[in-house]
Amino acid sequence: MTNSTIDHEAVPSGIEPSASSVLNAASMVPLSIEDVTVAYHRRPVLWNIDYQAPRGKLVAIVGPNGSGKTTLIKSILDLIPRAAGRVLIFGQEYKTQRHRVGYVPQRTSVDWDFPVSALDVVAMGLYRKIGWFKPVTHAHRETAKQALDRVGMLDFASRQISQLSGGQQQRVFLARALVQNADLYFMDEPFAGVDAATERAIVDILRSLRESGKTVIVVHHDLQTVHEYFDEVMLLNMRLIAAGPTSEVFTTENLRKTYGGKLALLDQLSEKMARPRNN
Repeated sequence: MTNSTIDHEAVPSGIEPSASSVLNAASMVPLSIEDVTVAYHRRPVLWNIDYQAPRGKLVAIVGPNGSGKTTLIKSILDLIPRAAGRVLIFGQEYKTQRHRVGYVPQRTSVDWDFPVSALDVVAMGLYRKIGWFKPVTHAHRETAKQALDRVGMLDFASRQISQLSGGQQQRVFLARALVQNADLYFMDEPFAGVDAATERAIVDILRSLRESGKTVIVVHHDLQTVHEYFDEVMLLNMRLIAAGPTSEVFTTENLRKTYGGKLALLDQLSEKMARPRNN
């Protein structure tokens, strides 16, 4: 068979070779958002969002309060309905790709008084593999302990989750996501309310995930660390203002479009971005 010859046996029945190539290309894209609109009580809160996340990158979703950042993540994960548009995870609908997705919700959305230990919480991330109502085995617990150790929380494995500090709770939830061994992660404000040590630990984990070829989408508020932490950025304010490589998109002009010029930090941030960065 020459290089120009198509092996039709390798192409699924009923699919033209060109269509098969398109499907294969789509399956390589971790996240594809196409014309997504979300509305609450018929009032749109997100308008016509289009975005494709690259493989093996750290992506920040940045925008003012109420701009739809959390809503976007929840609509991607089918936690709230979409009024229009579609979302594809590696070329397929989310319901068929759940096993490839990890999610760390906002810490404030969790009932931390629920009587479980840190180890129990991490083991919950394995339930899809274990199966509901099936026992957690010794091997599963060892996997959960390894994840706790990775985030520096192994010594707190038996501690009740309600007895942990905010930063410690965040690390435990990160460990729960890690045991899922996903290819695409969504994290909603993982740095909110954590101490400096926890923030550094989270950044190290994010970078190790990137090195493993994972894609991580993060709702982020600290504009001063976007350049340092993230490869790509989505600037959102009900509409997608701009998206792409941080070095190209995270500009003063785009930030003013996103925040309406009302952010006092913008001038200070502009000076910081104007300084040459050491690579």
